[in-house]
Amino acid sequence: MGSAVYGRLAMNCYCVVFLFVALHFAHGDVSYTIAEEMKGGFVIGNIAKDLGLGMATLSSRKASIDTDRDDKRYCDINLSTGDLTVSDRIDRESLCGKKASCVLKEELVLENPLELHRISIHVQDINDNAPEFSEDLISFEIRESADKGARFLLTEARDADIGTNAVQRYNLQNNEHFTINVNTDVSGRKHSELVLLKELDREKAKELKLVLTAVDGGSPQRSGTAIIRITVLDANDNAPVFSQAVYEASVPENSLLDTVVVTVSATDADTGPNGDITYNFDHVSDEHASLFSLNHKTGEVKVIGSLDYETETSIELRVRAKDGPGLTSYCTVVIDITDVNDNPPAINLKSLTNPIPENVPPGTEVGIINVQDRDSENNGQVRCAIQQGVPFKLVPSIKNYYSLVTTGQLDRELVSDYNITITATDEGSPPLSSSKSVQLSVADINDNPPVFEEQSYNAYVSENNKPGSTLCSVSARDPDWRQNGTVVYSLLAGEVNGAPVSSYMSVNGDTGVIHSVRSFDYEQFRSFKVHVMARDNGSPPLSSNVTVSVFISDVNDNSPQILYPSPEGNSFMTELVPKAAHGGSLVSKVIAVDADSGQNAWLSYHIVKSTDPGLFTISVHSGEIRTQRDISESDSMKQNLVVAVKDNGQPSLSATCSMYLLISDNLAEVPELKDLSYNENNSKLTSYLIIALVSVSTFFLTFIIIILGLRFCRRRKPRLLFDGAVAIPSGYLPPNYADVDGTGTLHSTYNYDAYLTTGSRTSDFKFVTSYNDNTLPADQTLKKSPSDFADVFGDCGGSPEVRVSNVRYIILTDKTFTLSSSQSFFAFSKIPTSLAQKNLPQKEYPPTSLHVCVSVTCLQVRVAP
Repeated sequence: MGSAVYGRLAMNCYCVVFLFVALHFAHGDVSYTIAEEMKGGFVIGNIAKDLGLGMATLSSRKASIDTDRDDKRYCDINLSTGDLTVSDRIDRESLCGKKASCVLKEELVLENPLELHRISIHVQDINDNAPEFSEDLISFEIRESADKGARFLLTEARDADIGTNAVQRYNLQNNEHFTINVNTDVSGRKHSELVLLKELDREKAKELKLVLTAVDGGSPQRSGTAIIRITVLDANDNAPVFSQAVYEASVPENSLLDTVVVTVSATDADTGPNGDITYNFDHVSDEHASLFSLNHKTGEVKVIGSLDYETETSIELRVRAKDGPGLTSYCTVVIDITDVNDNPPAINLKSLTNPIPENVPPGTEVGIINVQDRDSENNGQVRCAIQQGVPFKLVPSIKNYYSLVTTGQLDRELVSDYNITITATDEGSPPLSSSKSVQLSVADINDNPPVFEEQSYNAYVSENNKPGSTLCSVSARDPDWRQNGTVVYSLLAGEVNGAPVSSYMSVNGDTGVIHSVRSFDYEQFRSFKVHVMARDNGSPPLSSNVTVSVFISDVNDNSPQILYPSPEGNSFMTELVPKAAHGGSLVSKVIAVDADSGQNAWLSYHIVKSTDPGLFTISVHSGEIRTQRDISESDSMKQNLVVAVKDNGQPSLSATCSMYLLISDNLAEVPELKDLSYNENNSKLTSYLIIALVSVSTFFLTFIIIILGLRFCRRRKPRLLFDGAVAIPSGYLPPNYADVDGTGTLHSTYNYDAYLTTGSRTSDFKFVTSYNDNTLPADQTLKKSPSDFADVFGDCGGSPEVRVSNVRYIILTDKTFTLSSSQSFFAFSKIPTSLAQKNLPQKEYPPTSLHVCVSVTCLQVRVAP
């Protein structure tokens, strides 16, 4: 126990004295020297300072200590201080055995970029092992006839230490017969011999016991002892002699059991029992004894265990030959183990970036691979590769290190995971290979905007729809992951018919279903477009837009609207029918429009009530009222027709109006006219009516004279033809009225010559002549100039103007001008209340002018105040 304590103290002293650090900067290498058996945590040196690396560099570049060994790591690095420390027990004897130089090789690995520094740690021997004899009792049988000076080789003491710490001398207990002689061979081994100084005398002493001590050169010294027992016999003066001092052999590491490696042979000149030789191992470790056996009689050395070149390349065995009496001799057997390719390459994943962002540029390092093969020479040369078809490659780096780098642009939406197989193959015969799978995931970034399934969407809805009804659904897909692929829908700001789009439609942000916010009216607008945006939840978010066209279909929700005659009784409108009218004559026309479209606006006209049912008929499609037969004297002068106008919708809607017809050739024959025309009880009305009649008569006579004069002067000129079609111009129709052929217009032609008289509201127009369609060709039309009417309107306060216009129906500010289809009567009346209530547009004129339009010819007459 005291010896052990003393040994530890000696070891510590030795460490203090002999520990030194030797730095060697060449190609990134650094060397240290350290004594064996240092405790864990012992600082070998500051590798950061020695290599010129900062503390931050060690941490950021993931500095680590690596080694080619698979079992232990004897050193570690402190990233906070940069110190290289001892992490496990370093025993020089177990690492290097009897080798004079013991170097422990480590590697400092730095990442990003990959950098490798070799570290050589020279392990110095300390005197931690005492000499040992293989036998505690060494027995000799020496014949008493042995000559003085006879030498007897003693068993060698073994000391695991080397150099001065190994066995330096042997001491023999003082006696009178023997002394010890120590010899050193060429290998440095010290052999002790027992030298006979004085002949033995068996009769005095049959047996001698001497203490043999082996002492090493360490400080403090260590020693081992053995007992030499000498039995005095008769003379055996020949020891066994080996044929070779050193036997050398080689054996493959994959040799089968019981393979004979070598046979040692020794001879003894003695005969009988003195010449019988037995062979034994001398000072063979348990590991070697488990690998080889020695035949005691034949000297054959056989393989009994599994040899491994990677563990030990050469084994040295000490063999002892001993004869019967006990004389011995020694030889050395050196067995070289040859390498075979029995180790596949080992693939180690040192570093890996996982997952990898999909936007990393090509050439990015994502992993570090280390490949090791324990075999030697060509058996240890390794080629490393990965399978084809992946955007990665292996780039050779330092020593057996490879960098795994990207070769192309990654796209998570195409491939989200890669299973990369790395294959390493050596150059042995036959070659061995191994593989390792590396799982790599691609991290998503928001690089894809939402994409609508269609380029545009159409929604169809009937008018008068319920608010909240579903119009259509839009759908967009985003191939990104999680929030990068979550799509939210919204309406882009805009206006529809002057109102925000949000007041017409809404979209469900999650499902893309579009709902109406209000009820639509086909008569206000028939279609509109909105823009829907699909946005993902990435950072930054990406979006795309799509156009949604909404088409509103018509519903029969508008009744026909009668423009002429007024459907209400606020004004009195009467048509004058000549007594001589024949059957089929056009007497008037009902003009109506419908705000709906299509078949909902196809109007049909029907007489639902008539004073004389058989006298008049109405065209179902045009609304023209004609006589069914010739007018007779027995027919009532006043005819009242009730006309119904129906559309073609489902269900059908209708409107009615009353038409007043007077069968007479002139106004003088109608005494009740002023009662029918006005309800005013003003006494001045009669005077105004008389003045108007006189004026009209005068104007009529004057106009007849002018016409006769003109006809006399232009006998060869064609008769006058005016297109007297009465129609409602599009500029005066309510908005969104459909232009349906055959409805709302009068296509038959009427020709009139018109005379105008100035005066108050009781003034009227009088037709003195009418022409039918058969009188002249339709292409011969009188073109009037201002001079043609100079005589007629000479006292009106201004020059009359004649112009061509498409205006056929005129509504004044406070008066209305009505063209009667009875060929001989015009009447003034106030604006019908029905038209005003329906918000029909009114064309305003200066109060000093009056426009009279017959067919496409209009006269503008300025009336003096």
